[in-house]
Amino acid sequence: MLLGPTAAFAQQLPPPADAPAAGSAQGDVSVTIYKNDVALVQDVRQLPLGNGRVRQSFPDVSAAIRPETVSLVVPDAAIVEQNFDYDLLSPSSLMEKAVGETITLVRTNPATGAETRERAKVLAVNGGVVIEVNGHVEVLRDDGLPARAIFDKVPDALRARPTLSVTLASSRAGTRPATLSYLSRGLGWSADYVALFDDKSGTVDVQGWVTLKNTSGTTFSHAKTLLVAGEVGSTDDNNGDYTPRRRRATRTVTGTESAAREQLGDFYLYPLAERTTIADKQTKQVSFLDAKGVAASAGYRFENAWLGSSDAPRSAQSVLRFSNSGAAGMGDALPAGVVRVYVRDARGQPQFTGENRIEHTPQGSTIALPTGDAFDVKVQPTTVSRTRQGDSRWRTAVRYTLTNARSRPVTVELIQGGLDGGDVRVVADSAKGERRDAGTYAWQVPVPANGSAVVTTTFDTRY
Repeated sequence: MLLGPTAAFAQQLPPPADAPAAGSAQGDVSVTIYKNDVALVQDVRQLPLGNGRVRQSFPDVSAAIRPETVSLVVPDAAIVEQNFDYDLLSPSSLMEKAVGETITLVRTNPATGAETRERAKVLAVNGGVVIEVNGHVEVLRDDGLPARAIFDKVPDALRARPTLSVTLASSRAGTRPATLSYLSRGLGWSADYVALFDDKSGTVDVQGWVTLKNTSGTTFSHAKTLLVAGEVGSTDDNNGDYTPRRRRATRTVTGTESAAREQLGDFYLYPLAERTTIADKQTKQVSFLDAKGVAASAGYRFENAWLGSSDAPRSAQSVLRFSNSGAAGMGDALPAGVVRVYVRDARGQPQFTGENRIEHTPQGSTIALPTGDAFDVKVQPTTVSRTRQGDSRWRTAVRYTLTNARSRPVTVELIQGGLDGGDVRVVADSAKGERRDAGTYAWQVPVPANGSAVVTTTFDTRY
């Protein structure tokens, strides 16, 4: 067990083998869940069919089914017509379908408990129920007085559960497997990580958790569950995924290692080890990663905007750096998610120090995860001068003053941004830096304990 918060997660895990829900009409169910509110449901049911044209119902399909995506394969049978009946039985839908019909109204006298029954015609259901009783019109009040409505029958259009009904042309009688496949909304997953950093050993323990959410209106019983990391193309714009607020940009040097896990085209697959029941309106967490002793280091980073000057020192970012390469001790592709970082205090207790988001990360990548602003490490950038050089060029002198109030030396990754205007030259530099990309120039600046360091540079630019 990594630390306290994950113990709470573990208590939410399902038993090793969930049993199919009692009364469910589903068969052998497989659910593949993607990241953009798309899920593929495959349900194999054994159907006793007669010969000729037969009508077959499939209750317990997703209430968020996309009917145009339904595929049904039945040996020795062809599909003639299919309908998705999503008008579900409820008190309000039952009353709405009763408009123009006559029902029995039962009222109870609160004082005596005596019941009276009278026939009433439902005239309208618009923000309330309007009925006609014994030649006069009244509103069926919802004021807590004992009253109930009795309906003669359930309308054919109402279903107790989401149901797909299919007309089949069967060439023989007998029981056979029917494979029903469809896309659904309302099923999603996200990844969360808990990282426990040990500064003394220079390692981090990382646990990964998958959070499953089901708002589809249907429970999927004892399902094989497969998660797909990656954004699949979809013309359906209904996206209910939650995107956490990004505190600071996480920098990733993309890896080039091939992960051992299965891929589907350009996407990585994360199958759950055991079948599970994904109940409607349920959030469930399942562990998918438990890496110990991954090589890691803590450091600092400060990025300055072009021509950025500050009247007072500003905090550098606290950054946790680690790799998901095999050599570093993790060796897995990481789906996008939030990494929450803990560090043990002097008493050995894990304490939360910050969080940030990573994107889909190939194996072998180097991750620099900002977790917050440093208390004791500051940087004050100053634009010292700007001199025009002819009609189209400028020389800009910048000074960076770095201070360290910690009792040990630190190294700050100092980054000057905003250099993507083209043809930028460094004409003077007090410390050796490097051009990272078209827009940034960076230095690794050692700052002594309880001390300071100064970096000066002059840029020749077109702007």
